[in-house]
Amino acid sequence: MATLGFVGLGAMGSRLARRLLAAGHTVVGYNRTPEKARDLVTAGLRLEKTPGAVAASTEAVFSMVTDDAALRAVALAPDGIVGALGPGTTYVEMSTVSPALTREIGDAVARRGATMLDAPVSGSTITVEQGQASIAVGGDAAALERVRPYLLAMGPGGITHVGPLGLAKAMKVATNLGLAVQMLAFSEAVLLAEKAGIARERAVETLLKSVIASPMVKYRGPFVLRMPEEALFNVPMMQKDLELALELGHQVGVPLPTTAVTQSMLTAARALGVGEHDFAVVFDVLARLSNLPQSPKA
Repeated sequence: MATLGFVGLGAMGSRLARRLLAAGHTVVGYNRTPEKARDLVTAGLRLEKTPGAVAASTEAVFSMVTDDAALRAVALAPDGIVGALGPGTTYVEMSTVSPALTREIGDAVARRGATMLDAPVSGSTITVEQGQASIAVGGDAAALERVRPYLLAMGPGGITHVGPLGLAKAMKVATNLGLAVQMLAFSEAVLLAEKAGIARERAVETLLKSVIASPMVKYRGPFVLRMPEEALFNVPMMQKDLELALELGHQVGVPLPTTAVTQSMLTAARALGVGEHDFAVVFDVLARLSNLPQSPKA
C-alpha cells in the first residue's frame, strides 16, 4: 500500500480520499478549513498544515479544489504543492479548471523533475460513493500507469487516457456543459407535459423510464419534485464550468448556443434567490415563466 497525498477535502475531494483510505492506502491531507476534515481524520487520514507538507511526505499527491484561483494558491504558493515535489514524483490534478492553467502548472512541475497528470472525475458525490465515477486523464502514459491503481480506487467506473496534459480538463469542461444542458432540456420536457395536463410526478416518472434518462438525469431528475437539502453541485459552481466551456469554445472556434442559453437560465436562478441549490433548480426559472409552481425545497 502507498502513502498518498490529497489536497482539497471538500464535497468531492473528501469522498475520493475516503475511497483511497478504504483501499488500504495511507492518506495525508490538507484542507483550507481543517475542521471540515474531522471525519476523515477519524477514519485515519493524517492532516497537514500546508499543501507543500502533503507533497513532501507522499509518493503521489492529488488535488481537487474549486477553481483556477484556488488551484493556483495550493499549487504555486510558496508553501504549495509544486515547490515540495521531489524528482520522480507524480502530481495528479483532479479539479475542473482551465487547460491553460493546468499546462502552466505542469511546466513548473517538470522543472522540479516531477510529472503532472490532469485527471478530473466525471460524476457527483453520489456516483463516487457508489463506485461508478469515471476519470479522464491527460499527460504522460507511463506516469498514468504508475498511479492507475490509485485512480481506479477512486473511479472504478473506468479510466480514459485522452492525450497530452490539459486535454482531460477540456474533456471535463465538455462533459459538464452536457450535464447542464441536459437538465435544462429535462426541465422543459417536464413542464411541457405538465402544462398539457399531465401530473408533474407522472411526467418525471415517464421520462425517467424513457430513452432520454441518462445516468445524470436518473439521479438528478427527481430534484424537480423536491430539491435536496445539500446541493450536489450548486448554481455558481456549474456557472463556473459553463464559463470555462464558453471560453474554450471561443478559443477553438466552436459555437455553443445551448450552453449560452443554459448559462443565462442559471443567472436567472441566482436572481430568483435560489442559487445555493443544486443547478437542477434551473427548473424553477422555467416553472415561473410557465406560470407553474416551483419545486419544493428540502
